[in-house]
Parts: sequence; C-alpha cells; structure tokens
Amino acid sequence: MAAVVDREKCAGCGACEADCPVQAISMDDGKAKVDADTCVSCGACTGNCPCEAITLD
Repeated sequence: MAAVVDREKCAGCGACEADCPVQAISMDDGKAKVDADTCVSCGACTGNCPCEAITLD
C-alpha cells in the first residue's frame, strides 16, 4: 500500500514532501508525486496535506 496523490486537488505547496520521513514524495510539474517503492504508508503526508489530496491506497 502506498500513498496516492489526487493531482487535481494538489496545490503543490510541498508540505507533504517536507513531512515525508523516507523522502518518498517529490514535486513533479508543480504537483506532489509519490514513489510507491519508497513509501512506507506511514500516513504522515495524509494528515498534513491542506488540500486533502493524498490518501493511502
């Protein structure tokens, strides 16, 4: 299971990237992108996304 970004909702603020303890999130064309191979599904990004654009799959 990995975090999933709804690119329509993502504002590109970078809060999730800064909060990810394993650096699984990067910015791609101004939107968050999750590396599923690195993501440990901890949920840190889901709780800190002001746009509620990230969910756990």
